[in-house]
Amino acid sequence: MKLIIGTRNSKLAMWQAEYVSDKLKEAGAEVELIPIKTKGDKILDVSISKIGSKGVFTEELDEMLKNGTIDIAVHSAKDIQSSLDQGFELLAFTEREKSHDVILSDKPFSLSEGMTLGTSSTRRIALINHFYPNCKTVPVRGNLQTRIKKMQDGHCDALMLAYAGVARMGYADMIRHEFDIQELIPPVGQGCIAIEGYHSLDDKKKTFIKTTLNHRDTEVCIRAERAFLKTLDGGCSIPVYGNAVLEKEAIVLTGGICSLDGVKLLTKTLRGTIQNPEELGKTLGDQILREGGKEILNQIKQTLNQ
Repeated sequence: MKLIIGTRNSKLAMWQAEYVSDKLKEAGAEVELIPIKTKGDKILDVSISKIGSKGVFTEELDEMLKNGTIDIAVHSAKDIQSSLDQGFELLAFTEREKSHDVILSDKPFSLSEGMTLGTSSTRRIALINHFYPNCKTVPVRGNLQTRIKKMQDGHCDALMLAYAGVARMGYADMIRHEFDIQELIPPVGQGCIAIEGYHSLDDKKKTFIKTTLNHRDTEVCIRAERAFLKTLDGGCSIPVYGNAVLEKEAIVLTGGICSLDGVKLLTKTLRGTIQNPEELGKTLGDQILREGGKEILNQIKQTLNQ
């Protein structure tokens, strides 16, 4: 069986694609990798929230899936929009790495005393505004190596990043702080690699991919998180966050939304069964919207449309 994989061409994306490729090869498949640059990779002087479309890191790969150029696309699960277009499906989720955020720096630092953090994530900016108002943030985009170079050139004191990407790229020795996952709750899907396909893909290939790559516990958690995100209609410009863990046969999902200035923060936790992860995510999303989240969401959208 031959499988053609599409992926972004950044070093981290290639690491993820090669990780998936190795798993498929070990199971007996012949694999070809096709790396590309997406819109989100090409436009680096504008924040992701202002590029103006959903799927800024997936749109081109989706087109390749649809026309049959590739069999599957390998993504960071956090980059995949909450609602897939008709015909697309998530076939597998690899076992999740630690999902928390970290601070990367090559110098001493103190969050309590205040510092300049490099990040273009609206979620991270909002949560820093809430928990560490004495710190300021500046936009930093590009791959990890580019961001580190910008930091070392004096653009900021430190970088806010996902632990998973830092660890996979071999920069764990530069981590100066690891955020408590109950404080700075990560975005939906962080730390997981997701495999996307199109409905026309051969059923035998789909079964092979799922059997080889899917990690059941991770899938249950991510599906709950994505249902929560979909209910809030959250995209890359909205500071929505959600993280699920398993406790025996129960899913514990924590999620919420924060205003852009960090003043309003709404977070809740719900438990549900592993048999109905999407139902749990939707229930939590509906609760957040009813209890003030809708007003926060509307305020964010009004601000972004100004």
